[in-house]
Amino acid sequence: MVLNQTKQVEAFLQKTVQTISNYLNEITLTKLLAEQEGGDKAYYELLLSNLRRLVVYCEEGLEACRIILNDEPFRKAAAEKTLYRVYHLCIAEYFTPKSDAWYEDSRSAYTGRNSIKFRQTPPPSLKALLLSLESEFQTIREELEFYETDYRTKMIQSN
Repeated sequence: MVLNQTKQVEAFLQKTVQTISNYLNEITLTKLLAEQEGGDKAYYELLLSNLRRLVVYCEEGLEACRIILNDEPFRKAAAEKTLYRVYHLCIAEYFTPKSDAWYEDSRSAYTGRNSIKFRQTPPPSLKALLLSLESEFQTIREELEFYETDYRTKMIQSN
């Protein structure tokens, strides 16, 4: 099960890194300001900073997954630790970035609408990017929630 989850997370992170990197490689602050009349430059800078942090966390998680998947024999404990870190860094950064430029409205999960809400009006392209990633982040979060409690329990028991 851990091996399959590691493979699933690797595929998810590969796609996520590619999608966000492609966006960041093409967009500029000037383009974002041109998308939305009266856009807040400081807020847009904050949004881009959050995206950069998210893609770095995802790249690190992707690299860790690849190392674990290439190791023989498969190291279950290392994989569990990596999945725990992906949950806490990548997933948490997506749903609740440190700067609070956006946030998760947990009530939206019950309505079937997107749960990501922005503090201010975002540029349309950036909003579309984040919302296009949401369902996959939600799926992986549900897959990895187990590690939130299981990994902590194992660490406490080992001490």
